[in-house]
Amino acid sequence: MPEEEVPHKRRVRYKGTHPRRFDEKYKEHQPEKYADQIEKLIEQGQTPAGSHRPICVPEILEILHPSPGETGLDATLGFGGHALELLKRIQPGGRLFATDVDPIEMPKTVERLGKQGFGPDSLLPRPMNFAGVLKLLPETQGRGFDFILADLGVSSMQLDNPQRGFTFKDHGPLDMRLNPERGKPVSDMLREWSRSDLEKILVRNSDEPFADVLADAIFLQREKIRSTTTLARIVRETVASKVSRDTELVTEKSLQRVFQAFRIAVNGELSVLEQFLQALPYVMAPGGRAAILTFHSGEDNRVANSFAEGVKAELFQETNEEPVRPSPEERYSNPRSKCARLRWAVRK
Repeated sequence: MPEEEVPHKRRVRYKGTHPRRFDEKYKEHQPEKYADQIEKLIEQGQTPAGSHRPICVPEILEILHPSPGETGLDATLGFGGHALELLKRIQPGGRLFATDVDPIEMPKTVERLGKQGFGPDSLLPRPMNFAGVLKLLPETQGRGFDFILADLGVSSMQLDNPQRGFTFKDHGPLDMRLNPERGKPVSDMLREWSRSDLEKILVRNSDEPFADVLADAIFLQREKIRSTTTLARIVRETVASKVSRDTELVTEKSLQRVFQAFRIAVNGELSVLEQFLQALPYVMAPGGRAAILTFHSGEDNRVANSFAEGVKAELFQETNEEPVRPSPEERYSNPRSKCARLRWAVRK
């Protein structure tokens, strides 16, 4: 078996006040202790390592209109930024159910929200995939949820951690599983997918314009692809050989799309979303509100079509034809919000 490519190691240097490695950024991992440092990073348009900045918070709160005593669902808890704002508005007496498949980050978020005063009486975490949302209906006494939020983006703390394998910017195992305790990592799946599978994944999940040549290159070298850096090198070399200008920009965009496509595939994200959308109207209370943040066309088209069909079937009162976008100010201050689209629907 070919040896795995490992980046050249530089001599150890003093870390100083601006460490590069994710696990050395002690200030960013302790926001309560280094609040000034965190605020400076946010002002610079950065997301502090190990954290996540919730997107479209004012817009989501306006759409969902969470009120005291209501029962809601955050179907993608993540770092808990949206959950925190929802919890504040449903007190006293409100309950927020929260689902997430990430066994690493979910306990951290529950603990963090608990320290802010939201314990088991108000926050009800459920470690599960939101595709199984119907299982929660009995816990609402069969009435359903007054509001539901689903943020389909991968959280920044997952992207930033090289050991999770989501980022091409750092060396790490090529994993990308949202739940690393289930399924197989991308590195293993590359040995199971055919060349045709690879091209379909790149086209369907990210509209990759170099899907055909990238599928060829990745398939031919699949046995030695075990890390994020090896996959990134192959993508860079392949795309660079096909373009004559703006090489760095073009290869960067392809890297983003390739990693996105494989992440979606290994987690079955589109099929999971479809299951969630099918169940959604049946777990909403009469007059209940739903909001879904999408981050690429495959997600957005599915949500838009499902909501439009729900209106035709008289399951929903109304929905938005055009997606809500983050404000220009938010897109400037938080670059990761640029591709976000917000869709909503109101239950009959």
